[in-house]
Amino acid sequence: MECYTSDSCDSDSREQKTLDLSCKLMDSINLSSELKGIVDEKNCAENYEILLLYNNRIKALPDTINKFCNLKILDISNNRLTVFPDVFKSCPLTSLIAKNNQLTNESFPKCFNLTKCTLKELNLSGNHINFFPEQIMELTSLKYLYLGGNNIVNISKDIWKLTSLQILSIGGNQISEVPESVGRLTTLQALVLSDNQIEQLPASIANLKQLRSLLIHKNKLKTLPTQIIKLTCLTELSLRDNPLVVRFVRDMTLQPPSLLELAGRTIKLHEIPVHAGDVPDTLIQYLRAAQCCVNPKCKGVFFDNRVEHIKFVDFCGKYRIPLLQYLCSSKCITGRWESREMDNNLHPHMMRKVLLG
Repeated sequence: MECYTSDSCDSDSREQKTLDLSCKLMDSINLSSELKGIVDEKNCAENYEILLLYNNRIKALPDTINKFCNLKILDISNNRLTVFPDVFKSCPLTSLIAKNNQLTNESFPKCFNLTKCTLKELNLSGNHINFFPEQIMELTSLKYLYLGGNNIVNISKDIWKLTSLQILSIGGNQISEVPESVGRLTTLQALVLSDNQIEQLPASIANLKQLRSLLIHKNKLKTLPTQIIKLTCLTELSLRDNPLVVRFVRDMTLQPPSLLELAGRTIKLHEIPVHAGDVPDTLIQYLRAAQCCVNPKCKGVFFDNRVEHIKFVDFCGKYRIPLLQYLCSSKCITGRWESREMDNNLHPHMMRKVLLG
């Protein structure tokens, strides 16, 4: 019998607190009968803190579950659950594990009855959820949230409400965008976004000062926000199977610049004064939009016509990561200033740590 109680408890105490009904091929009717017998005949439902129901054929939990008024851990994984357990109104749960079931967004109530809710762990991985369940935002005590292996297409913009969250695992979904509000989860230590459709990360990710693990492999990332180098606690960064790793952008074919761009570059390069009234206001605004080439040996500027280029940046002395930069000309790539940065053999052990992580 698997027990979750403290090591200080003796074996009799642990067995008394754990009700193990796992792997018994029970359906909802069998479970209802079993729990009713415990409540009516043995009158000891309040003794149990842990209820293990995994690996059965349960579609819904009976109302009798609420008689277990001291229940802290409920594991109903690997069943046929189609209705989210209504257990918060009477059970002081700290951990609810309902992975690998048949839960959908319609399985959740409109709101939870949180009379006794102190939930810290919620695992809904491996279900059939299509949208981030907004009801979860009510569970403000959550520390660990697992939603991987569903069909979720979004992360709620209200995710910031889970102010105690330490682990957010939402890999293996269909997410294409990460909201800026993720950056407000300042207690987050692990963020799993792997195996999604994400093309870019928000700059606000730099606010996750306690983040230790960032798993973003198997996405569509072409670059990383430069602010990521501020994550000084980060010890695990997984990037494999992203375009920025599979195919580094070094020298993209540049279309010929327009006459407007060439004229604008000349004016900025030679510092030719242009005053309001001399040219239309639209051209004044255009000239103000000039961006400097990042090559320190180049004083050029660009407007719409630029070269995208990957540069490896030293990440706090741990390893080097690829970040996107913009140049005014492809000639800037081949200069001596860049040769050391692009030398793949300079720190090969550092690079493997990131690219193959």
